[in-house]
Amino acid sequence: MAEDSGAADLIAGGRLQLGISRGSPEQVLEGYRYFGYGAPEGKTMNDVARSNTEVYLQVIDGARFAEPNPRPMFPNPHPGPLAIQPQSPGLRERIWWGSGSNATGEWAAKLGMNLMSSTLKEDESGKPFHVQQREQIDVFRAAWAEAGHEREPRVSVSRSIFALVNDQDRAYFGADRSSTDQVGELDDYRAVFGRSYAAEPDVLIEQLTADEAIAAADTLLLTVPNQLGVEYNAHVLEAILTHVAPGLGWR
Repeated sequence: MAEDSGAADLIAGGRLQLGISRGSPEQVLEGYRYFGYGAPEGKTMNDVARSNTEVYLQVIDGARFAEPNPRPMFPNPHPGPLAIQPQSPGLRERIWWGSGSNATGEWAAKLGMNLMSSTLKEDESGKPFHVQQREQIDVFRAAWAEAGHEREPRVSVSRSIFALVNDQDRAYFGADRSSTDQVGELDDYRAVFGRSYAAEPDVLIEQLTADEAIAAADTLLLTVPNQLGVEYNAHVLEAILTHVAPGLGWR
């Protein structure tokens, strides 16, 4: 993964923004075991994911950890332990952690990763989703400041937003039943799922202005219904850009 992301970032001219996380619940029971993975005694696969992430961050940051072959086919360029190649300067600052709780948001901040908070998180207080997500952002930023990182972090939140500007939009999303937060069991914890936004542009602007997490974040990721095709999704984004973004001061 370190080699592939380094290569991709170099090819992209330093434009790779890489989001990683511990993953979502699988369709099969303990699916990771079919790929040769398992959690050590007393650990969970969540622990393994975070431990692997810490190693990944070290090696893309240039850690020299691998003992060289004393008789390689080609001479080693440096004496002593070797690092993963290729290295891409700046990639370390463009890694985002997909956090589902306040605790993992704090952990990500300490390690200097940007925060990517999606449309669900652990229900830690019973408050509305956008309020809990804003509190998660506050925890992340406080931990970032305490860690003393020199750069400013980036924070993104994800939303499903549909501006109803024609009959097709109203047919697809005019009666959206996910317009309120939902609560459910995910793995072994209670999770709160954020609402979708589907309304006329002027109503959307009013609703989105009241979303505390959107206001606290610096980046908004839009989830789109990819099964409806490229043309319709281009329309969804264009409608938001044209009819909603200007009223919220977005760029």
